Amino acid sequence: MSPAAYLDRHATDLTSLLRRLVNVPTVNPPGADYDTVTALLTRELRALGLITRRYTLSSAEMRRHLPPEQRGFPRYNVLGQLAVRSAKKTVHFNAHYDVVPVSGTWRHGSPFSGKEEGGWVYGRGTADMKGSHAALLMALRALRATGVTPKMNIEVSFTADEETDSALGTGWLVKNAPIRPDYAIIMEGGERGRVCCGHNGVVWLEVTVHGRAAHGSVPHMGVNALEKMSALVLLLGDYQRKLGRRTFTTPEGKVMFPTINVGGVFSAGEGGKINTVPALARFSIDRRVIAVETVAAAERETRAFLAAAARKIPGCRITVAKVSDNHPCYHAPKHPFFAAMAQSVTRVRRSPTVFNVSTGFNDMHFFSHHLKIPTLGYGPGGANEHAIDERASVKDLVATAKIYADLLTSFAG
Repeated sequence: MSPAAYLDRHATDLTSLLRRLVNVPTVNPPGADYDTVTALLTRELRALGLITRRYTLSSAEMRRHLPPEQRGFPRYNVLGQLAVRSAKKTVHFNAHYDVVPVSGTWRHGSPFSGKEEGGWVYGRGTADMKGSHAALLMALRALRATGVTPKMNIEVSFTADEETDSALGTGWLVKNAPIRPDYAIIMEGGERGRVCCGHNGVVWLEVTVHGRAAHGSVPHMGVNALEKMSALVLLLGDYQRKLGRRTFTTPEGKVMFPTINVGGVFSAGEGGKINTVPALARFSIDRRVIAVETVAAAERETRAFLAAAARKIPGCRITVAKVSDNHPCYHAPKHPFFAAMAQSVTRVRRSPTVFNVSTGFNDMHFFSHHLKIPTLGYGPGGANEHAIDERASVKDLVATAKIYADLLTSFAG
Protein backbone atom coordinates (compact mmCIF):
# COMPACT_ATOMS: atom_id res chain seq x y z
CA MET A 1 0.00 0.00 0.00
CA SER A 2 1.28 3.49 -0.83
CA PRO A 3 1.37 6.28 1.79
CA ALA A 4 -1.35 8.11 -0.17
CA ALA A 5 -3.62 5.05 -0.13
CA TYR A 6 -2.95 4.61 3.58
CA LEU A 7 -4.00 8.20 4.23
CA ASP A 8 -7.21 7.79 2.24
CA ARG A 9 -8.03 4.68 4.24
CA HIS A 10 -7.22 6.33 7.59
CA ALA A 11 -8.86 9.73 7.16
CA THR A 12 -10.91 9.14 10.31
CA ASP A 13 -7.69 8.64 12.29
CA LEU A 14 -6.56 12.06 11.10
CA THR A 15 -9.77 13.79 12.16
CA SER A 16 -9.75 11.93 15.46
CA LEU A 17 -6.21 13.15 16.16
CA LEU A 18 -7.19 16.70 15.26
CA ARG A 19 -10.18 16.47 17.59
CA ARG A 20 -7.92 15.45 20.47
CA LEU A 21 -5.69 18.45 19.82
CA VAL A 22 -8.57 20.91 19.50
CA ASN A 23 -10.10 19.60 22.73
CA VAL A 24 -7.12 21.13 24.55
CA PRO A 25 -7.90 24.89 24.78
CA THR A 26 -4.40 26.34 24.40
CA VAL A 27 -5.62 29.94 24.46
CA ASN A 28 -2.96 32.65 24.27
CA PRO A 29 -3.04 34.91 26.17
CA PRO A 30 -2.57 33.73 28.82
CA GLY A 31 -1.01 30.48 27.54
CA ALA A 32 -3.37 27.87 28.95
CA ASP A 33 -2.97 24.08 28.84
CA TYR A 34 0.43 24.16 27.14
CA ASP A 35 1.55 21.32 29.41
CA THR A 36 -1.30 19.06 28.27
CA VAL A 37 -0.95 19.62 24.54
CA THR A 38 2.85 19.36 24.46
CA ALA A 39 2.74 16.13 26.46
CA LEU A 40 0.30 14.76 23.87
CA LEU A 41 2.48 15.89 20.94
CA THR A 42 5.60 14.47 22.57
CA ARG A 43 3.94 11.05 22.91
CA GLU A 44 2.79 11.13 19.28
CA LEU A 45 6.27 11.93 17.94
CA ARG A 46 7.92 9.26 20.07
CA ALA A 47 5.39 6.68 18.89
CA LEU A 48 6.49 7.50 15.34
CA GLY A 49 10.12 6.77 16.14
CA LEU A 50 11.40 10.34 16.47
CA ILE A 51 13.87 11.13 19.23
CA THR A 52 11.83 13.74 21.03
CA ARG A 53 12.47 16.25 23.78
CA ARG A 54 10.14 18.70 25.45
CA TYR A 55 11.88 21.88 26.56
CA THR A 56 10.53 23.74 29.59
CA LEU A 57 11.41 27.41 29.51
CA SER A 58 12.98 28.90 32.62
CA SER A 59 11.35 31.32 35.02
CA ALA A 60 13.98 33.90 34.10
CA GLU A 61 13.08 33.65 30.41
CA MET A 62 9.41 34.00 31.20
CA ARG A 63 10.02 37.08 33.36
CA ARG A 64 11.93 38.71 30.50
CA HIS A 65 9.22 38.16 27.92
CA LEU A 66 5.84 37.83 29.65
CA PRO A 67 3.68 40.29 31.59
CA PRO A 68 3.18 39.37 35.27
CA GLU A 69 -0.32 37.97 34.75
CA GLN A 70 0.99 35.31 32.32
CA ARG A 71 4.03 34.07 34.23
CA GLY A 72 2.05 31.40 36.02
CA PHE A 73 1.44 29.63 32.70
CA PRO A 74 4.55 27.57 31.77
CA ARG A 75 5.92 27.62 28.24
CA TYR A 76 7.13 24.50 26.42
CA ASN A 77 8.60 23.71 23.00
CA VAL A 78 8.71 20.22 21.52
CA LEU A 79 11.42 18.98 19.15
CA GLY A 80 11.42 15.61 17.41
CA GLN A 81 14.26 14.35 15.19
CA LEU A 82 14.51 11.38 12.84
CA ALA A 83 17.83 10.43 11.26
CA VAL A 84 17.54 8.60 7.94
CA ARG A 85 20.40 6.37 6.87
CA SER A 86 22.27 7.78 3.85
CA ALA A 87 20.23 11.04 3.87
CA LYS A 88 22.44 14.09 3.39
CA LYS A 89 19.92 16.88 4.00
CA THR A 90 17.47 17.73 6.76
CA VAL A 91 14.02 19.31 6.50
CA HIS A 92 12.40 20.99 9.48
CA PHE A 93 8.60 21.14 9.94
CA ASN A 94 7.35 23.81 12.33
CA ALA A 95 3.90 24.62 13.74
CA HIS A 96 2.63 26.60 16.71
CA TYR A 97 0.10 25.06 19.07
CA ASP A 98 -1.35 28.19 20.73
CA VAL A 99 -4.70 29.61 19.61
CA VAL A 100 -6.41 32.99 19.93
CA PRO A 101 -9.20 33.61 22.48
CA VAL A 102 -12.80 32.81 21.63
CA SER A 103 -16.08 34.68 21.75
CA GLY A 104 -19.62 34.46 20.39
CA THR A 105 -21.96 31.52 19.84
CA TRP A 106 -20.49 28.55 18.00
CA ARG A 107 -22.29 26.05 15.80
CA HIS A 108 -21.50 23.08 18.05
CA GLY A 109 -21.63 24.82 21.41
CA SER A 110 -18.08 24.52 22.66
CA PRO A 111 -15.43 26.33 20.58
CA PHE A 112 -13.17 23.36 21.37
CA SER A 113 -15.51 20.57 20.30
CA GLY A 114 -13.61 19.30 17.26
CA LYS A 115 -16.95 18.09 15.92
CA GLU A 116 -17.05 16.89 12.31
CA GLU A 117 -19.95 17.87 10.07
CA GLY A 118 -20.36 18.10 6.32
CA GLY A 119 -16.71 17.40 5.56
CA TRP A 120 -15.42 19.99 8.07
CA VAL A 121 -13.89 19.75 11.53
CA TYR A 122 -15.03 22.67 13.73
CA GLY A 123 -13.20 24.29 16.61
CA ARG A 124 -10.69 26.93 17.60
CA GLY A 125 -7.31 25.95 16.19
CA THR A 126 -8.59 23.62 13.46
CA ALA A 127 -7.42 26.01 10.73
CA ASP A 128 -4.81 27.97 12.71
CA MET A 129 -3.07 25.64 13.05
CA LYS A 130 -3.63 22.29 14.73
CA GLY A 131 -4.85 20.86 11.44
CA SER A 132 -1.22 21.07 10.34
CA HIS A 133 -0.10 19.07 13.39
CA ALA A 134 -2.55 16.31 12.56
CA ALA A 135 -1.67 16.30 8.84
CA LEU A 136 2.07 15.99 9.48
CA LEU A 137 1.73 13.35 12.18
CA MET A 138 -0.48 11.28 9.89
CA ALA A 139 1.96 11.70 7.00
CA LEU A 140 4.76 10.34 9.20
CA ARG A 141 2.46 7.55 10.40
CA ALA A 142 1.69 6.63 6.78
CA LEU A 143 5.38 6.40 5.87
CA ARG A 144 6.11 4.24 8.91
CA ALA A 145 3.09 1.97 8.37
CA THR A 146 3.86 1.37 4.69
CA GLY A 147 7.60 0.92 5.19
CA VAL A 148 8.53 3.83 2.92
CA THR A 149 11.79 5.55 3.87
CA PRO A 150 12.04 9.34 3.67
CA LYS A 151 14.83 10.77 1.55
CA MET A 152 15.72 13.46 4.09
CA ASN A 153 16.35 13.58 7.81
CA ILE A 154 13.34 15.05 9.58
CA GLU A 155 13.01 17.60 12.36
CA VAL A 156 9.62 18.56 13.79
CA SER A 157 8.98 21.41 16.20
CA PHE A 158 5.75 22.36 17.94
CA THR A 159 6.21 25.77 19.50
CA ALA A 160 4.55 28.28 21.82
CA ASP A 161 3.27 31.83 21.57
CA GLU A 162 3.10 32.52 17.83
CA GLU A 163 -0.17 34.34 18.44
CA THR A 164 1.78 36.92 20.45
CA ASP A 165 5.40 37.36 19.38
CA SER A 166 7.04 33.88 19.20
CA ALA A 167 9.90 35.01 21.45
CA LEU A 168 9.42 31.99 23.72
CA GLY A 169 8.43 29.73 20.84
CA THR A 170 10.16 29.52 17.47
CA GLY A 171 12.38 32.46 18.37
CA TRP A 172 13.68 30.49 21.34
CA LEU A 173 13.96 27.28 19.34
CA VAL A 174 16.23 28.61 16.58
CA LYS A 175 18.59 30.12 19.18
CA ASN A 176 18.72 27.31 21.73
CA ALA A 177 17.64 23.92 20.37
CA PRO A 178 20.07 21.52 18.62
CA ILE A 179 18.53 21.83 15.16
CA ARG A 180 20.49 21.55 11.90
CA PRO A 181 17.99 22.03 9.07
CA ASP A 182 18.86 22.64 5.43
CA TYR A 183 15.24 23.52 4.61
CA ALA A 184 12.19 24.53 6.62
CA ILE A 185 8.44 24.27 6.18
CA ILE A 186 6.20 26.44 8.33
CA MET A 187 2.92 24.60 8.13
CA GLU A 188 0.75 27.63 7.38
CA GLY A 189 0.70 30.64 5.06
CA GLY A 190 0.14 28.63 1.89
CA GLU A 191 -2.69 26.22 1.26
CA ARG A 192 -4.53 24.39 -1.52
CA GLY A 193 -2.78 25.44 -4.76
CA ARG A 194 -0.55 28.11 -3.19
CA VAL A 195 2.89 27.65 -1.65
CA CYS A 196 3.96 30.53 0.58
CA CYS A 197 7.39 32.07 0.00
CA GLY A 198 7.01 35.07 2.32
CA HIS A 199 4.77 37.03 4.63
CA ASN A 200 4.08 40.54 5.84
CA GLY A 201 5.59 41.84 9.03
CA VAL A 202 3.85 43.96 11.63
CA VAL A 203 4.43 46.76 14.11
CA TRP A 204 1.98 47.03 17.00
CA LEU A 205 1.77 50.37 18.77
CA GLU A 206 -0.39 51.74 21.58
CA VAL A 207 -1.27 55.43 21.35
CA THR A 208 -2.35 57.25 24.50
CA VAL A 209 -4.12 60.60 24.10
CA HIS A 210 -3.86 62.79 27.20
CA GLY A 211 -6.65 65.22 28.06
CA ARG A 212 -7.85 66.94 31.21
CA ALA A 213 -10.86 65.91 33.25
CA ALA A 214 -13.72 68.28 34.02
CA HIS A 215 -17.37 68.15 35.02
CA GLY A 216 -19.66 67.14 32.17
CA SER A 217 -21.71 70.31 32.64
CA VAL A 218 -18.69 72.51 31.86
CA PRO A 219 -16.85 70.59 29.13
CA HIS A 220 -14.97 73.73 28.06
CA MET A 221 -13.06 73.53 31.34
CA GLY A 222 -11.45 70.27 30.33
CA VAL A 223 -9.65 68.70 27.37
CA ASN A 224 -11.67 65.85 25.92
CA ALA A 225 -9.25 63.01 25.15
CA LEU A 226 -11.88 61.14 23.11
CA GLU A 227 -12.43 64.11 20.81
CA LYS A 228 -8.69 64.51 20.29
CA MET A 229 -8.33 60.79 19.64
CA SER A 230 -11.13 60.90 17.08
CA ALA A 231 -9.46 63.74 15.21
CA LEU A 232 -6.14 61.88 15.27
CA VAL A 233 -7.71 58.68 13.92
CA LEU A 234 -9.28 60.63 11.06
CA LEU A 235 -5.88 62.04 10.10
CA LEU A 236 -4.49 58.51 9.97
CA GLY A 237 -6.60 58.07 6.86
CA ASP A 238 -4.11 60.35 5.09
CA TYR A 239 -1.29 58.05 6.15
CA GLN A 240 -3.13 54.98 4.84
CA ARG A 241 -3.64 56.65 1.46
CA LYS A 242 0.08 57.43 1.34
CA LEU A 243 0.94 53.83 2.16
CA GLY A 244 -1.37 52.59 -0.58
CA ARG A 245 1.07 53.99 -3.15
CA ARG A 246 3.89 51.77 -1.84
CA THR A 247 3.57 48.34 -3.46
CA PHE A 248 5.15 44.92 -3.75
CA THR A 249 4.17 42.41 -6.44
CA THR A 250 4.25 38.73 -5.45
CA PRO A 251 5.29 35.86 -7.75
CA GLU A 252 1.61 35.08 -8.39
CA GLY A 253 1.08 38.68 -9.55
CA LYS A 254 -0.78 40.00 -6.51
CA VAL A 255 -0.02 43.64 -5.64
CA MET A 256 0.44 44.14 -1.89
CA PHE A 257 0.67 47.40 0.05
CA PRO A 258 1.12 48.33 3.71
CA THR A 259 -2.02 48.67 5.82
CA ILE A 260 -3.08 50.16 9.14
CA ASN A 261 -5.76 48.76 11.40
CA VAL A 262 -6.77 51.21 14.12
CA GLY A 263 -8.47 50.36 17.37
CA GLY A 264 -8.28 46.61 17.62
CA VAL A 265 -7.91 47.59 21.29
CA PHE A 266 -9.20 50.89 22.62
CA SER A 267 -10.03 52.14 26.09
CA ALA A 268 -10.58 55.11 28.38
CA GLY A 269 -8.61 55.92 31.49
CA GLU A 270 -9.60 55.27 35.07
CA GLY A 271 -12.31 57.41 36.62
CA GLY A 272 -14.43 57.59 33.50
CA LYS A 273 -18.06 58.51 34.04
CA ILE A 274 -20.87 59.71 31.77
CA ASN A 275 -20.78 63.18 33.29
CA THR A 276 -16.99 63.55 33.23
CA VAL A 277 -14.81 64.91 30.43
CA PRO A 278 -12.50 61.99 29.59
CA ALA A 279 -8.91 62.68 30.58
CA LEU A 280 -7.36 59.79 28.69
CA ALA A 281 -8.05 57.63 25.65
CA ARG A 282 -6.01 54.80 24.18
CA PHE A 283 -6.08 52.95 20.89
CA SER A 284 -3.92 50.38 19.13
CA ILE A 285 -2.31 50.51 15.70
CA ASP A 286 -1.60 47.38 13.66
CA ARG A 287 0.81 48.50 10.92
CA ARG A 288 1.47 45.74 8.39
CA VAL A 289 4.95 45.79 6.86
CA ILE A 290 5.39 44.49 3.31
CA ALA A 291 8.45 42.63 2.04
CA VAL A 292 10.19 45.73 0.62
CA GLU A 293 10.01 47.51 4.01
CA THR A 294 11.69 46.98 7.37
CA VAL A 295 10.08 46.95 10.79
CA ALA A 296 12.44 49.66 12.06
CA ALA A 297 11.65 52.04 9.20
CA ALA A 298 7.90 51.37 9.46
CA GLU A 299 7.94 52.14 13.17
CA ARG A 300 9.92 55.38 12.70
CA GLU A 301 7.62 56.51 9.92
CA THR A 302 4.42 55.74 11.85
CA ARG A 303 5.66 57.51 14.97
CA ALA A 304 6.68 60.54 12.91
CA PHE A 305 3.26 60.73 11.26
CA LEU A 306 1.48 60.47 14.63
CA ALA A 307 3.61 63.24 16.10
CA ALA A 308 3.00 65.51 13.10
CA ALA A 309 -0.72 64.78 13.11
CA ALA A 310 -1.04 65.53 16.84
CA ARG A 311 0.61 68.92 16.29
CA LYS A 312 -2.13 69.79 13.82
CA ILE A 313 -4.84 69.22 16.46
CA PRO A 314 -5.11 72.01 19.07
CA GLY A 315 -4.50 70.70 22.56
CA CYS A 316 -3.70 67.16 21.43
CA ARG A 317 -0.93 65.56 23.48
CA ILE A 318 0.03 61.92 22.87
CA THR A 319 2.50 59.26 23.92
CA VAL A 320 3.25 56.20 21.82
CA ALA A 321 4.40 52.83 23.20
CA LYS A 322 5.55 49.84 21.22
CA VAL A 323 3.69 46.62 21.97
CA SER A 324 5.47 44.18 19.65
CA ASP A 325 6.74 43.60 16.14
CA ASN A 326 7.33 40.79 13.68
CA HIS A 327 9.63 41.01 10.69
CA PRO A 328 8.50 40.59 7.08
CA CYS A 329 9.94 37.75 5.08
CA TYR A 330 10.39 37.02 1.39
CA HIS A 331 12.49 34.36 -0.33
CA ALA A 332 12.31 34.34 -4.13
CA PRO A 333 11.18 30.77 -4.97
CA LYS A 334 14.14 29.86 -7.16
CA HIS A 335 15.74 27.13 -5.06
CA PRO A 336 14.96 23.49 -6.06
CA PHE A 337 13.29 23.03 -2.67
CA PHE A 338 10.48 25.38 -3.73
CA ALA A 339 10.09 23.58 -7.04
CA ALA A 340 9.94 20.22 -5.23
CA MET A 341 7.14 21.38 -2.97
CA ALA A 342 5.22 22.86 -5.90
CA GLN A 343 5.56 19.57 -7.75
CA SER A 344 4.27 17.62 -4.74
CA VAL A 345 1.28 19.95 -4.45
CA THR A 346 0.55 19.59 -8.17
CA ARG A 347 0.86 15.78 -8.09
CA VAL A 348 -1.56 15.44 -5.18
CA ARG A 349 -4.03 18.16 -6.13
CA ARG A 350 -3.77 17.67 -9.90
CA SER A 351 -3.88 21.41 -10.56
CA PRO A 352 -1.32 24.19 -11.16
CA THR A 353 0.59 25.60 -8.20
CA VAL A 354 1.56 29.25 -7.61
CA PHE A 355 3.75 31.00 -5.01
CA ASN A 356 2.07 33.48 -2.70
CA VAL A 357 3.06 35.94 0.01
CA SER A 358 0.85 35.90 3.10
CA THR A 359 -0.75 39.10 4.38
CA GLY A 360 -0.52 37.72 7.91
CA PHE A 361 2.77 37.04 9.67
CA ASN A 362 4.03 33.65 10.77
CA ASP A 363 7.31 32.09 11.91
CA MET A 364 8.98 31.73 8.48
CA HIS A 365 11.37 34.61 9.09
CA PHE A 366 13.08 32.86 12.01
CA PHE A 367 14.36 30.17 9.65
CA SER A 368 14.79 32.34 6.56
CA HIS A 369 16.51 35.29 8.27
CA HIS A 370 18.20 33.78 11.31
CA LEU A 371 19.23 30.42 9.88
CA LYS A 372 19.37 31.68 6.27
CA ILE A 373 17.89 28.54 4.75
CA PRO A 374 15.20 28.11 2.06
CA THR A 375 11.89 28.35 3.93
CA LEU A 376 8.34 27.98 2.69
CA GLY A 377 4.86 27.83 4.13
CA TYR A 378 2.23 25.19 3.41
CA GLY A 379 -0.61 23.65 5.38
CA PRO A 380 -4.27 22.62 5.20
CA GLY A 381 -5.59 26.01 6.26
CA GLY A 382 -9.34 26.26 6.57
CA ALA A 383 -12.02 28.88 7.13
CA ASN A 384 -12.85 31.51 9.77
CA GLU A 385 -9.41 31.65 11.36
CA HIS A 386 -9.60 33.80 14.53
CA ALA A 387 -13.40 33.95 14.14
CA ILE A 388 -16.56 32.10 15.16
CA ASP A 389 -16.95 28.59 13.69
CA GLU A 390 -13.32 28.21 12.68
CA ARG A 391 -13.02 24.96 10.74
CA ALA A 392 -10.76 22.79 8.59
CA SER A 393 -11.75 20.75 5.54
CA VAL A 394 -11.24 16.99 5.89
CA LYS A 395 -10.41 16.86 2.18
CA ASP A 396 -7.67 19.47 2.59
CA LEU A 397 -6.31 17.83 5.74
CA VAL A 398 -5.85 14.53 3.91
CA ALA A 399 -4.44 16.21 0.81
CA THR A 400 -1.88 18.09 2.91
CA ALA A 401 -0.79 14.90 4.65
CA LYS A 402 -0.29 13.33 1.20
CA ILE A 403 1.74 16.35 0.05
CA TYR A 404 4.04 16.17 3.07
CA ALA A 405 4.54 12.43 2.49
CA ASP A 406 5.12 12.96 -1.23
CA LEU A 407 7.78 15.62 -0.62
CA LEU A 408 9.59 13.45 1.91
CA THR A 409 9.75 10.54 -0.53
CA SER A 410 10.58 12.49 -3.72
CA PHE A 411 13.10 15.16 -2.72
CA ALA A 412 16.52 14.42 -1.29
CA GLY A 413 17.94 17.93 -1.46
